[in-house]
Amino acid sequence: MKRITAYFRAEVLDDPNAADEYIQQQQRRTLQPVSSSSSIPFASSSSSSSLSSIIHNQPAPSSLSSLSVDIESVNIFESPNASRFQTSPISEAGRRILLSGDNRRHFNTTPIKILDAPDLQDDFYLNLMDWGHNDCLAVGLGSSVYLWNANTSKVTQLCDLSTENVTSVKWSTIGNLLAIGTSKARTILYDTTTSERVRTWTTHTSRVGSLAWASNILSTGGRDHYIYHHDVRSNEAYFRRLTGHTQEICGLKWNPEGNSLASGGNDNNVMIWDSHENIILHRFSQHTAAIKALDWSPHKRGLLVTGGGTADKTMKIWNTISGNLLSSHDTGSQVCNLAWSKRTDDIISSHGFANQLATESNLIHIWKADKMEKIGTLSGHKSRVLYMSMSHDGSTIVTGAADETLMFWDLFLNEPYIRHDPEERLTCLR
Repeated sequence: MKRITAYFRAEVLDDPNAADEYIQQQQRRTLQPVSSSSSIPFASSSSSSSLSSIIHNQPAPSSLSSLSVDIESVNIFESPNASRFQTSPISEAGRRILLSGDNRRHFNTTPIKILDAPDLQDDFYLNLMDWGHNDCLAVGLGSSVYLWNANTSKVTQLCDLSTENVTSVKWSTIGNLLAIGTSKARTILYDTTTSERVRTWTTHTSRVGSLAWASNILSTGGRDHYIYHHDVRSNEAYFRRLTGHTQEICGLKWNPEGNSLASGGNDNNVMIWDSHENIILHRFSQHTAAIKALDWSPHKRGLLVTGGGTADKTMKIWNTISGNLLSSHDTGSQVCNLAWSKRTDDIISSHGFANQLATESNLIHIWKADKMEKIGTLSGHKSRVLYMSMSHDGSTIVTGAADETLMFWDLFLNEPYIRHDPEERLTCLR
């Protein structure tokens, strides 16, 4: 309405100040609530009585609040000759008003869905949640693994290991295979379409807290300091063992090309491994605490972001091609997870213990990757936000905490995808 009024003043009343006054008003509005969207991707549904004691919906808040952030805009009317040859009947002032729309980013700061997750372990070194390409969320609760279908909101129990706890879960990048790491050093592969156990590996000697897939290759990281590569098509126990870390492996992630593996350890080291050999391409030792949180940029080759634990609290971005540290930022709190947005060049971080204020603990932050500028903050969890995963389409993230809740955040639903490098990505290891 304000824009229409300003446009009327400029075009009909020929008010020379209408454009400047309207644009100044827009610049002064640094925060503005956003009404909740009627299009919510995860509609609440009632759970059956047999599942309600395991995972059930809590009522969503009646409205969604938002955080809005200014984005720099370019003045296209800097030239004094800009309107000399205008053919449009709209005046220059009118065009300025029409083109000075609200370009600020808006984030819904209230979760669109909350699920109970009893027995979700309070352990920084585990990875108990993963959202697959099949739009199904896998969660390890105690000795069991549950699957939540984002399209139907249906919850099913995949398995109960009874005598051992689940320590990690990871969907394959193809098919409907789910890998599960356990507290008794086993790695189990399930076909979720049939709920049948396909394979079991016993290569590790202690718990398996990290898993990563690259096509048909499953990489596992354990407390025994080792990383194993398993080819799920082969009968061999494994085809490569990586040695280099001196303490537990707590983070693993293949790059989008499938030719480099990043690992984070409790020895405060980040290592970049070549896919074809047991060779450490780079060893980054600048963190001062365990590195569980790491993710590759889906937009620029070779960029990796890592986050350190309680004694470190920093996020660092690396060029893994040159081996250079590009930036380091003190977040003020334990970095538990990192996810690089698939749609925008933003990084989402989840946090635990903070330096001083308790109100700064257990938050989720959104950062502009190029400037490491914080552009949004989400709160709601009452304990460390130890687990986080992103939907396959990149629109939504889910966070899990020691308060035994899962929260879904609709962050990038209306954001267009960044165009990727058209060059073919390599995914073959052998």
